[in-house]
Amino acid sequence: MRGLSSEEARRRLQEFGPNALPEEPEEPLWQRFLRQFQSPLIYILLFALAVDLALWLAEGAHGVPLESLSILVILLLNAGLGTFQEKRSEEALKRLKALAEPLVYVLRDGRFVRLPSRELVPGDVVRLEAGDRIPADGVVLEGSGVLVDESVLTGESVPVEKGVGEEVHAGTLLVRGRALVEVTRTGLKSAMGRIAALLAGMEEEKTPLERRLHAFGNRVARWVLLLALALVLLGFWVEGFSAKVVLFAVALAVAAVPEGLPAILTLALSLGMERMARRKAVVRRLAAVEALGSVTVIATDKTGTLTENRMEVESVVGPDPEGALLAMVLCNDADLATGAGDPLELGLLRYAAKAGLDVERLRREYPRLSERPFDSAWKYMRVTTPKGSYLKGAPEALIPRLALPEQEKARLLQEAEAHAAKGYRVLALAFGEGEREEGLRFLGFVLLLDPPRPEVPEAMRRILEAGVRVVMVTGDHPATALAIARRIGLPVETVATGEDLEDLCDEDLLEVDVFARVKPEQKLRIVDALQRAGEVVAMTGDGVNDAPALKRADVGVAMGQRGSDVSREVADLILMDDNFATIVAAIEEGRSIYENIQKFIRFLFSTNLSEILVVALGMGLSALLHLRDEAGQLLLPLTAVQILWINLVTDGLPALALALDRNPGVLDRPPRPKESPLLDPPSWRFILVTGSLKALFALAILGLMPRWGSFVGMSSPLEVARTATFHFMTLGQLFFAYAARHTHFMPLPNPYLHGAVVLGILIQLLLGTLAPGVLEAVLVPGWIWGMVLGMALLAWLLAEGVDRVVWRKGVKG
Repeated sequence: MRGLSSEEARRRLQEFGPNALPEEPEEPLWQRFLRQFQSPLIYILLFALAVDLALWLAEGAHGVPLESLSILVILLLNAGLGTFQEKRSEEALKRLKALAEPLVYVLRDGRFVRLPSRELVPGDVVRLEAGDRIPADGVVLEGSGVLVDESVLTGESVPVEKGVGEEVHAGTLLVRGRALVEVTRTGLKSAMGRIAALLAGMEEEKTPLERRLHAFGNRVARWVLLLALALVLLGFWVEGFSAKVVLFAVALAVAAVPEGLPAILTLALSLGMERMARRKAVVRRLAAVEALGSVTVIATDKTGTLTENRMEVESVVGPDPEGALLAMVLCNDADLATGAGDPLELGLLRYAAKAGLDVERLRREYPRLSERPFDSAWKYMRVTTPKGSYLKGAPEALIPRLALPEQEKARLLQEAEAHAAKGYRVLALAFGEGEREEGLRFLGFVLLLDPPRPEVPEAMRRILEAGVRVVMVTGDHPATALAIARRIGLPVETVATGEDLEDLCDEDLLEVDVFARVKPEQKLRIVDALQRAGEVVAMTGDGVNDAPALKRADVGVAMGQRGSDVSREVADLILMDDNFATIVAAIEEGRSIYENIQKFIRFLFSTNLSEILVVALGMGLSALLHLRDEAGQLLLPLTAVQILWINLVTDGLPALALALDRNPGVLDRPPRPKESPLLDPPSWRFILVTGSLKALFALAILGLMPRWGSFVGMSSPLEVARTATFHFMTLGQLFFAYAARHTHFMPLPNPYLHGAVVLGILIQLLLGTLAPGVLEAVLVPGWIWGMVLGMALLAWLLAEGVDRVVWRKGVKG
């Protein structure tokens, strides 16, 4: 046997392509950057930028268009942040995929060489040993005790024996024996590739946060346009056609749009992604972190996700426990020291060692004289030692060989079936004189189970207490699935198999707690039915068969260590340590992030409302009180540059600090409804009350300061009034960040917020004193600073008092 020649292998590689699943081409950086502008809020800023530039050009392009430059900087900053965070997430996934490039021994030109598995072609002969992952579909040419774990394809945790001429599949694991396999199918044509093809044409579902933000942005855009149009009509009616009126409209649009929201939202989700990464999770899409906090149902695989994907002995029952332990050690091909061998046999050795047996000493004392290896034809294994023969195998194969009355044999078979009905895999152990395989003495039954991960019961308890329903979806036996469900604390009332699903309508399907013996397309149906019922579904899994459902689910959660490439590629969240408990942390993180998002939206929109009221009512106040600037036009209460400064710089630091709030108790409440708005009634009351309160104080300054300034002989009282109004709006908003924190939970103290508020005050004082022209303001005396600061503190204290009442009503409601 010489295998393919190198030249023939190169030709076939060109013909059939690499042995890998095709990857979607990476989105160019410029396209990713432009996609950040696809938002109704951004469209309004773009429109304002175009109008402001047009007016600047129409007036002769004199001076520097500060408003236009400010809007442009905000747009570029937001797009840059979004692009950077998306790129960083994709790079984290690439690092995960490159952790280990699979290599295989391939027969080329008459000798075995080690090559990347992606270079395999049909006709290649590969050498595989226990522990190797089968790199492509193929047929066994030579094999010795070949046992293959196909759980990644079928969900079955029990390995399958393979003989010469039988087919093996890509992605499965050789757990025992050695084999030469001739490759028959690679890449998309392999079993892994065919399941991956199910993903083609499927559209990824938007996460709840993405849907809420889209609807929220559309509503804001409509209201902003209506307000701007109303202001233009009012201005034309009062002033006639004037470019100044159009600038008023631009200022109002800028005031209404929360420019910092996209950037701060991106950073808040990014911070959540970083915290998840420290907990051994990789988030592929930022919004998926929040979506986990809205999850109402987790559809979880069993094998390798809830369980350890290895067989462990639960107990040994029978008349001769000591003889049974000896049979478990001697009738066994595994090596406990190196971990090589069938996982089932390793489980037998671990149990014997825990029982106090010295495995190596016993094997030296009772050397193997002859053997009959296990084969599916006879379903048992025999090893003969100087002491006699020890046999282990299926109960239906060994019990008929026992030296017992037929009635007793029937009773033992019924006992074995009763254990199997409880989810155990049952092995029978027997002893015979010499090499005897008939007239045996019964030693006992070994009850094995793929054990749950130790962290799963506690994680399950926390998830259920958080109001999240857990549904098990597995390809394993229903009795086994039910036994695991009970051991991990999953409440089960209804169990259905894949065959049962054909006869179940969607309403009945929603009542099932455990789905067993399901196929990949049936997993899709389960996820679809749950989503149609209004559930937010997280699908966890590690196998290729899980990939279509992972992609369809609201949040796909894949295993990083045991997961297939396909499942990791389509998942939103990848658990690097395969720890189911990390899902609990992710849900907690997602809910906390959502609370923080609500906080800085409340915070930002209270500012936006106050700015709208100040600009719109200030225009009427200027007309009523005949407040005009040096050019003879109505006094603009706040310029576009000042509004942008408040919305981005002054709001930005506290809003970012709010994203770092810690919210104990978020798992004590049920999941947020799927279609719930971003802002609940208490939040709207907060925005209306605090925004109006701050606007009232600002309008008082704007209306009273000119008259007071004229009385005390102040030069340029109108400019001083507008500057004082601007400083009040800035400082007042910094203090209002504390009131915005009162959502459904009382958060822990936040030192970052204290630092952001102090820093914001210092920046405002420095620029207002040293370079007021940068903010289109004028220099004001110290007593005005004191008055502004006092009024800001008073407004904050009033807002705190009102919001405490609003918050309590929200909690009680």
